[in-house]
Amino acid sequence: MTPEQLSATIVDVLQALVDDGALTLPDGVPATVNVERPRQKEHGDYATNVALQLGKKAGMNPRAFADLVAAKLGASDGVKQVDIAGPGFLNIFVEAGAQGEVAAAIVAAGPAYGRLETLAGQRINVEFISANPTGPLHLGHTRWAVLGDAIGRVLSAAGADVTREFYINDRGVQMNNFARSIIASALGEPTPEDGYAGGYIDDLAKAVEEARPGIFQLEGEERVAAVREVGYAIQLEEQQETLERFNTHFDVWFSELSLHEEGQETGGVPHTLARLKDLGHVYEEGGALWMRTTDFGDDKDRVLIKSDGELTYFASDTAYYLDKRARGFEHCIYLLGADHHGYVNRLKAMASCVGDDPAQTLDVMIGQLVKILRDGQELKLSKRAGTIVTLNELAEEIGVDALRYSLARYPADSPLVLDVAEITKASNDNPVYYVQYAHARTCRMIANAADLAMSLEGAVAAFDPTLLDHERDGELLRALAAYPGVVATAAELREPHRIARYLEDTASAFNRWYDTKECRMLPQGDEPVAPANLARLVLVHAMQTVLRNGLDLLGVSAPERM
Repeated sequence: MTPEQLSATIVDVLQALVDDGALTLPDGVPATVNVERPRQKEHGDYATNVALQLGKKAGMNPRAFADLVAAKLGASDGVKQVDIAGPGFLNIFVEAGAQGEVAAAIVAAGPAYGRLETLAGQRINVEFISANPTGPLHLGHTRWAVLGDAIGRVLSAAGADVTREFYINDRGVQMNNFARSIIASALGEPTPEDGYAGGYIDDLAKAVEEARPGIFQLEGEERVAAVREVGYAIQLEEQQETLERFNTHFDVWFSELSLHEEGQETGGVPHTLARLKDLGHVYEEGGALWMRTTDFGDDKDRVLIKSDGELTYFASDTAYYLDKRARGFEHCIYLLGADHHGYVNRLKAMASCVGDDPAQTLDVMIGQLVKILRDGQELKLSKRAGTIVTLNELAEEIGVDALRYSLARYPADSPLVLDVAEITKASNDNPVYYVQYAHARTCRMIANAADLAMSLEGAVAAFDPTLLDHERDGELLRALAAYPGVVATAAELREPHRIARYLEDTASAFNRWYDTKECRMLPQGDEPVAPANLARLVLVHAMQTVLRNGLDLLGVSAPERM
């Protein structure tokens, strides 16, 4: 019996009490009831505070309300005992057979276990990283490369239709500076002012020449434009390959420059300016065009067109938001760096200016900085980029799994310091190793079972859930049953770190179960394979399924050997 199944049973009990006239609930019977795992095992398998929540509404003392629910709930299938604690908490003990059925249900669901419909029908756009195509992705992009991807995975698991989008900042003076830096390298000249330096520029100069021989023989703006085009394509492709190697996937690579192309009818900048004028939220002052964002809580109005006629980034940001909405996204999630706190209010005000309710359509997340230490010193310099540590270098030194997991297990808004030695060591003190080793252990156990001709098919056919009756069996089953609820919460709060912490706790419950001789899966010595051994083989497969599914939501592999 899962928490969701028990919640549904309690709802049925409440409805029956209302139908019998034993209870009156003016607001009706709730669709769901909160069910939790108690901290102390003597308080039952599950607990609910439904009597405290509804007692007053029913015009009853919560304890008396709890008495009515407990009497009827105790007679429900799968419920062994219901105790009332304190002012009206219900502590619920589940029969071993009902709890054991969870293992078979998980195995039957396989990769679908934990995939929900709580966000079904919602179209969500998740925008993250959004880098300039002028250099390699670096440490500053790493956290969002993990969290943005994991948030997208978790939202998809909850049933949402998710598009993960990379906004390419390919418009502005930085692109010309980028081209001139490549040209300077190719011609052996000093890096221009506001240009880009580092070994990667030298590499790009060679790659640009190889892609288009003779390109540096062009002159003036023709050469700048040609080098900009070729260098941009090469650098963008490198960013895309880097992210794929890092197991971060994007559905859309959106060009900022496209917002300024002729013919844009829905999300282009000209269309955006016309719409804002129609809504009455722009005005001219000092030769510039302003958006009146202070009407919606911003600390100052924002410039859309400067007095010299140049468009601002905010004009692009507004057009881009409207383009997303025109593409049918009901909710837009922005993942921004620690230096973008000021963007929160201005983006919300911008959404209001175009007629949306930002509470319904917009979610802006700010991520804090990450420091990586090696031998007690912060990593700051790169072999190829000169002043930055590239994502490729980090992945090579630390490993994709170790880096992704270590970044995913903390909330986005918490500053983070990671030590290379700590997150790469093969020790139970290292969370990623601990969880992955638990998965590898299930693989080894299943292989050992196969040597004794114990198959999953045979175990499922002979499965008797009542045989999973040890205290450690129940502890592990309750942990596995909680997984869908953890996914639902992680999706609702956009907090994939909840998945990581859940996996660590569940791996700990599995290890306690593994160390309990009464719960051994394999027969000892010359003992024949018993029904209890087969039941626990199903439980091990269920454990393997949950670990694999959870690690996949974090973009981390589930190795069969460690």
